[in-house]
Amino acid sequence: MAVRDSSPIVGSLVAGILVLGLLYYAQSIFVPLVFSLFIIALVWPVQALLQQWMPKLLALLFTLSVTIFVIIAVGSSVAWGMSKLGQWLFANAGRYQEIYADWTEWLEEHGIAVAGPIADRFDVNWLVGFTQELAGRVNSFAGFALLVFVFVMLGLLEVEDFNRRLASPGAQPHGVRVLSANREIGAKLRRFMVVRTFASLLTGFVVWAFALFAGLELAAAWGAIAFALNYIPFLGPFVATAFPTLFAIAQFESWQSAILVFIGLNLIQFIIGSYLEPLLTGASLAISPFAVIFSVFFWSFMWGVSGAFIGVPILIAFIVYCSLASSSTWLVTLLSGGPSGKFAAGP
Repeated sequence: MAVRDSSPIVGSLVAGILVLGLLYYAQSIFVPLVFSLFIIALVWPVQALLQQWMPKLLALLFTLSVTIFVIIAVGSSVAWGMSKLGQWLFANAGRYQEIYADWTEWLEEHGIAVAGPIADRFDVNWLVGFTQELAGRVNSFAGFALLVFVFVMLGLLEVEDFNRRLASPGAQPHGVRVLSANREIGAKLRRFMVVRTFASLLTGFVVWAFALFAGLELAAAWGAIAFALNYIPFLGPFVATAFPTLFAIAQFESWQSAILVFIGLNLIQFIIGSYLEPLLTGASLAISPFAVIFSVFFWSFMWGVSGAFIGVPILIAFIVYCSLASSSTWLVTLLSGGPSGKFAAGP
């Protein structure tokens, strides 16, 4: 009896592993597909509003143009900032080599030996190469963007027809529930992105102002990078904090100044990310911080940087769909970050 009762659980686990394997190995298709669904959920209200005043295809053209402009603006801010950092690193790579040698000597004088292979092979050029490669990845997403563009264009043309099919008698009783869940997911994602965009703009501006005040070079680049990376929870702010700290070490040649820069940047991230954002988001998007961290790291493992960006929206959609079935409401309670353990309905 026990073996027979456990068979559905084992079957579900096997099916889940197979699905995750498919998502991992076919990410070249699923990543742009998920991104396109995310974008459609964000921009559909604009498309629907414009269709009331102009022909459908003209409204689609306007919506796609605005969407492309926003995506290029965010991507370009990272590419421009990283290219500036790459140029600075290439011109000042010798500083890091000297600082590393000085710190190694100081540590060895105090009885802390640095591993031989690391000391022998250390070359700051890897940092230059990493920065330039990261900028190149941002600049070379043309194929990915083209596929997302096609999916978004076709999806926006079909939203109304798909909603009618969900509301048709043949799709009941599940059609209406899925339609309601989709609308709720869209409302929550739009609220999430509005708050995230405001927080990212504020973070970028404050980081730029702090860098100017601290005398840190490339202040505009740090502000642009902080703005763009703030869209990726936890990982983005960490990178946007670690990079300026490393640069401060080379620029000021003082670990005390670097620590002050590190503390200042983390204080900015903490106030905006841990206090202001939750205050603006409200209870309707209250999610467990552990669930957010796990989602970001899990989807970054599955899909790289794209997965880190889309991880939280996927988590929001997962929670809403889990709330449809009584058998999975326990997951909603566990993943919620609200005081009552409930993921509030509605935007």
